[in-house]
Amino acid sequence: LAKDPVIADSHAEASILFADMAGFTARAADTLPVNLVLFLNDLFTAFDQLVEHYGLEKIKTTGDAYMVVSGVPAPRADHAEALARLALDMRAAVTAIAASSGRALSIRIGISSGPVVAGVVGTKKFFYDVWGDTVNVASRMESTGEPGKIQVSEAAHALLADKFDLESRGEIEVKGKGRMRTWFLLGPRAAPSS
Repeated sequence: LAKDPVIADSHAEASILFADMAGFTARAADTLPVNLVLFLNDLFTAFDQLVEHYGLEKIKTTGDAYMVVSGVPAPRADHAEALARLALDMRAAVTAIAASSGRALSIRIGISSGPVVAGVVGTKKFFYDVWGDTVNVASRMESTGEPGKIQVSEAAHALLADKFDLESRGEIEVKGKGRMRTWFLLGPRAAPSS
């Protein structure tokens, strides 16, 4: 049997975002499945619109987790900045949905930047995906983050520090990586008054 070649490309400059609803699994146990699906649909529809607004690429959703890449497949110089703006808007969207639905909701977001490999995998339900250490670090930035906060890696911090306010979290223990310095993204830096 001849196998179709896997189409994969290396990208030296990209940023990855992972988002997850804090405490969602516990809350899901007390919610009717149909209500859960409707809620996630509303949430992810709002996220999808933001991703499209910023011209980014949604990679996948898994349960309540949401993954986005910037700078892939089309390279862009502002890959980290665009993802930071998306993250801030996603957090605001969750706050708005929480207020309108009366649910106590909080999102954890993690971002990292660096090289990735991207490609299409599968034969039947094929999908576009990204791999590499940058992806793993972004995932860890989300999982070790705090509810309501956007945690960024040192590589992402280096690209964002000029245009955004970031608060040092110091060093944290990251599974498989040891100790890493991380920051919380607070918001865009105020333009200096003339």
